[in-house]
Amino acid sequence: METTAAHEREGGGVAVLDDLSRASALLDPERRQLVEALRESPDSASGLARRLGGSRQRLNYHLRALESAGLLEVAEERRRGNCTERVLRVVARRFILDPAALEGLPTEPEAGDRASAGYLIALAARAIRELTRVRARAEGEGKRLATASLATKVSLADPAAMAAFTEDLGRAVAEVVARHHSPGPGSRPFRFIAGVYPAPSPTSATASEELPWSTSEERKRP
Repeated sequence: METTAAHEREGGGVAVLDDLSRASALLDPERRQLVEALRESPDSASGLARRLGGSRQRLNYHLRALESAGLLEVAEERRRGNCTERVLRVVARRFILDPAALEGLPTEPEAGDRASAGYLIALAARAIRELTRVRARAEGEGKRLATASLATKVSLADPAAMAAFTEDLGRAVAEVVARHHSPGPGSRPFRFIAGVYPAPSPTSATASEELPWSTSEERKRP
C-alpha cells in the first residue's frame, strides 16, 4: 500500500483552476504543446521556436495568453543585445479544473446509490473543491496543511468478493474512526473518503477495454 502523511504546501505540484477562463487557455492544442515543453525545462519564445519549430512571434502570442491565465510565470530574464529575453516555466506539474467553476451544477454529492460511479465522482469532486479552499487559506496564512492519503490495488474474484471486501472495509473504517474520533474544544474535523473503482489499463483506454463485470453482475449481492 502506498501511503503518504505530510504537512503539505505545494500540493504535489498540482494547480487547481478555479474558473473556466483559465482552463480555456489550455483548450488550444498548440498551447498544450508549449506547456508540455515547459514542463521539461523552462524556456523563452525563441528557445521554444528552436525546439518545436514555428515562428517566435506566434509562440510568444500563445505564451502571453498562458501567462495571463496564470499557468506560466517568469523564471528569469536575460539580456540579449538590446532585448530582454523572458524565460518562462509552468506554475505546476499538473492542472485540474475545480468543479465549482461549472456554475449552476450541483457541487455536493446527492443522496442515492453510494455504490454508483456517479456518487464516487461527486465525492472526488468535493475533495478537489474543499482541498482547493483549505490549501489557499493555509498558504495565505503561512501555515502548513495537514493531509494524508492512501492508495493501493486489490484484485477481486467476482461480485460477491467485491461485496465482502466493501463490507470488511466499512467495518474496519468504522472501528478506526470510533477509536480516534474526539469531538470537543480544540479538536479539528477532517474529511475522510474511501472509494473503489476498476483500475484502468496501463495503456491508453480503448472502447474495447474489458471492465471487470457487467452492470447486472455488479448489482448482485450474496
